[in-house]
Amino acid sequence: MNPQETSERLEQALFEIRRVIAGQDRMLERVLVCLLAQGHLLIEGVPGLAKTLTIKTAAGVLGGTFARVQFTPDLVPADLVGTRIYRPDSGTFDTELGPVFCNFLLADEINRAPAKVQSALLEVMQERQVTIAHTTYPVPEPFLVMATQNPIESEGTYPLPEAQIDRFMLKILIDYPEHDAELTIVQRQLEAAPELRTVLELDDLQALQASVRDIYVDPALISYTVQLASTTRSPGEALARYVSFGASPRGPISVTQAARALALVRGRDYVTIEDVRELVKDAFRHRIVLSYEALAESVDADTILDSVLETVPVPEVSLTRP
Repeated sequence: MNPQETSERLEQALFEIRRVIAGQDRMLERVLVCLLAQGHLLIEGVPGLAKTLTIKTAAGVLGGTFARVQFTPDLVPADLVGTRIYRPDSGTFDTELGPVFCNFLLADEINRAPAKVQSALLEVMQERQVTIAHTTYPVPEPFLVMATQNPIESEGTYPLPEAQIDRFMLKILIDYPEHDAELTIVQRQLEAAPELRTVLELDDLQALQASVRDIYVDPALISYTVQLASTTRSPGEALARYVSFGASPRGPISVTQAARALALVRGRDYVTIEDVRELVKDAFRHRIVLSYEALAESVDADTILDSVLETVPVPEVSLTRP
């Protein structure tokens, strides 16, 4: 399947999802990007913006299994990954696998659970497996974790540990829809929900994930992403007081991999500078640790990244393989 045919198949999937989800095109595209690049997605937005409905709809259109876990302060790791259960009638232990054993996992309001529960996702997100009582169980492929968090509530929440948040390929911020989109949303609630059709099977998705590796990335672009990450660690005198730690090496890795998936979604077999610059904030904003001074002066990571993007010179890029 050439890039143009691939793009048409993916556009069909997006069209089917848009029959349910209106006004969140950027979020839908990022869900596909993370899925194709074999990453995970963290979404921050106020309640009611279709975060839960998006991943459930995507699972139906893409032919995968779906599980939703509502994170609460009393959740324990076994509620996610599973545990060993003693059977008195047989005198043996059985393993009960948790809800993470699915293709599409929604970790709803992930910051409402304490760190030990959040850390239960570390192994499954990175190694795509779970270890229970010395036995390792692989999760189904493809596997996507989409976590949500609410930015307007702080009571009863626990900030994600740096090791946990670094596992997410992208973090996107979503806002209220525009007037026309919101009008469509309200009108759709007056009618019965449409019956979705499965556009892609799991085998198709795995083939698309493999094809992402064939997308060409110019070495100058890779160097550019590394330079952007380096600049967040040493942002210059004007911004240095706002940054405690810059983006980790997972930052440029995530940008590069996501840019390849974005190029595939848009029907190209090569990555452009626009692909990279469009994804830099999504891949870096959660990997920058701000100082207390930045929090006091309401300087956010996106402000830092705006300055970084202006500072680092844009390279000349070849769009074909040498």
